[in-house]
Amino acid sequence: MYPLYEATKQKMSILDKISTHVSPHLHYAVEFVYVIEGTLELGVERELYHMEKGDFGIIFPNQIHHYQVFSNGINRACYILASPALCEPFMEDLQRYCPKVPVIQKDLADIEHIINSLKNIKDGIVERAYLQILLAKTMPFFTMIERDCGRDLVEQIVSYFSLHFKEEISLQRMALDLGVSIYTLSRVISGTFHRNFNQYLNEIRLDYTCALLEHTNQSITEICMEAGFGSQRTFNRVFREYYRMTPRTYREQKKRKFITVMSADK
Repeated sequence: MYPLYEATKQKMSILDKISTHVSPHLHYAVEFVYVIEGTLELGVERELYHMEKGDFGIIFPNQIHHYQVFSNGINRACYILASPALCEPFMEDLQRYCPKVPVIQKDLADIEHIINSLKNIKDGIVERAYLQILLAKTMPFFTMIERDCGRDLVEQIVSYFSLHFKEEISLQRMALDLGVSIYTLSRVISGTFHRNFNQYLNEIRLDYTCALLEHTNQSITEICMEAGFGSQRTFNRVFREYYRMTPRTYREQKKRKFITVMSADK
């Protein structure tokens, strides 16, 4: 799901995809997720919310969030990222508040119809209208709480990784840029994400490369260099350690699985 990790010129992006693990990150867009099949775990800030087929979730701008998949079988969801500018009547709420619980359980009328309409409509004005209808339908079901305007170190770390993961970064450089000691930075990363600096950085890069492998025709060499890996040999080694297969095999498997899912829907 690579739009999550870089500024995009698109005001709205919609992905209907097999759900996978996505590391903690944040972005300026408001994000909607609708579970089409299977289950999904949505982590927002320090809480984890279980989602099943038909459940709907919302992540407000600049909230740290991540996804995990624990169940076997096909787990699929629709992810919508939209600029707050498209949500004009709700912009103040999106900036000042956030949902106490960001998930609505299934059976809320019209959500599936609205999301399917958004996936199929190409006219920008109509897209905007449907997006605002989606918010108008769902916002009354969320209990809103005041957002903490403080920017703690964890948020700074996630933001820094999101902005700089394609570059050649180190624990030393990051500590210097954030104005903290190497010891403090290392302790916060391992204590929060249960990974060391290099493991967490590689996970973000791998999430990005997987999205490109699944959704683009870029060569594997182009993908690994774009994601910040110093060489294809390093990329292949890290990828095999994490996924137990080569990037090429991963791409082939995902494309076969996507074709199978799409054929089953017809």
